[in-house]
Amino acid sequence: MPYNVILVVIDSLRKDHVGCYGGIARTPNIDALAKESVIYEDAYPESLPTIPVRRGLYTGKRIFPFVPSGRFAKGFPNVFMFGWEPLRDEDVTLSEVFKLKGYRTALIGDNYHLFEPGMNFNRGFDEWIFVRGQEWDKYRSAALVSEEEVRSHLTPALKGTGVERLVRHYLSNVKFRRSEEDWFAPSTFREGARWLEENAKQQNFFLALEPFDPHEPWDPPQEFVDMYDPGYSGVNVITPKYGTADYLTPAELKHMRANYAGEVTLVDKWFGIFMQKFYELGLDKNTVLAVISDHGHQLGEHNLTGKVASGLYPELLDIPLLIRAPNATNSGERVSGYVYNHDLFVTLISMAGLRVNAGELSYKPDGINAWDLAESNKGAARDHATSAFMNYLMYRDDEYWMITDRKGNDVRLYDISNDKKMERDISIQAPDVVRGLYSRIASDAGGTIPEIPAPPESIRNWYEKLYLRLKLFFPCSKRMSA
Repeated sequence: MPYNVILVVIDSLRKDHVGCYGGIARTPNIDALAKESVIYEDAYPESLPTIPVRRGLYTGKRIFPFVPSGRFAKGFPNVFMFGWEPLRDEDVTLSEVFKLKGYRTALIGDNYHLFEPGMNFNRGFDEWIFVRGQEWDKYRSAALVSEEEVRSHLTPALKGTGVERLVRHYLSNVKFRRSEEDWFAPSTFREGARWLEENAKQQNFFLALEPFDPHEPWDPPQEFVDMYDPGYSGVNVITPKYGTADYLTPAELKHMRANYAGEVTLVDKWFGIFMQKFYELGLDKNTVLAVISDHGHQLGEHNLTGKVASGLYPELLDIPLLIRAPNATNSGERVSGYVYNHDLFVTLISMAGLRVNAGELSYKPDGINAWDLAESNKGAARDHATSAFMNYLMYRDDEYWMITDRKGNDVRLYDISNDKKMERDISIQAPDVVRGLYSRIASDAGGTIPEIPAPPESIRNWYEKLYLRLKLFFPCSKRMSA
């Protein structure tokens, strides 16, 4: 009989904050799952941020080099982000494949980008639950918080910026929280546990859980922050400015990091409660479970905060990936070999015991079966990884890590076999290496890296007037690192 499948996509979870990867945050429940799972050491998003990652994950297609569909339109937030598009008509999603095979399907999450009108990520799901209120979600229109509360989260450099507008909007969205259960991760995982209880006896099911935390703003209950920076009394920065980190004092930066770590631990706690229901219902015996992140977040490393595209370093690109299979003999094993988010399309369908016929899928998925890497005598399928975020590209293999813009300029090259912290840029000393690695990126893009056309001026004007955040959150077109 085919297996059930649960996919958990935790937004913005840094690999170096997960205990089973040697991380600095407390994640006992994810660590417990790791002991029963295959632990992938070299997982990367093939493109960033949120929506490009999920387009690849749910369709099995590589999104880089971001060739647009041509649908620049009012109403799609972040339309200027390369690869930030709705699912296309010709795409076939994991949920559609599983539903075609007779599975009951559900999408549950607080990642509001998936549920915005026209994005189409609810395709193929019998049930979808949208937990409202995250970040810029248009949940509350009134300013329901005092200016004093807003200012408590702003350094002088943040006042009058998009960060201030976001803080005001977000705090209004969450104005009516009363207990820990009302926070977003608890709400999403509680809905997931509820769905399991109602549907566990279904012959087969596919559940996609999409918790948005630990995405900013980072405001977990105080007890979680106190685990990492107790007694702090300064400005409580819960949302960073995207760019260089010099707007924060060392104490403010330390506390912002504590807010992030505390939110990671909050997510882990409620993931553990969800897993209690998983075991209680006996789903460990008949369900494949995968946990992955989409990307990390810059917390002052390389003098950057946010998700700045020019800073394609491990803090942004290293992601955790755990896959648990019933009756597996390789539980707890660590697997080397480069894998991507879009590999999960092929991997989960195969691990469920399903076959997709030629008539059911009009294209060949770009991903590989990542579970093969965990099988004995299976070699690595790739000798490098590439990733892209707006105008910037990353290449890495076992020897080098390179960051460059799409035209091959603004290059940084590191010999990671001898410089694991990436402190010495050797690009000037090794121009032949730079050219060779850039050619490999171009090969992954299909041979060339195309120019991305700018959206029409009418669309740009509409967003500048009504979204008010184009130039405030994603300074991607020029290098921001110091």
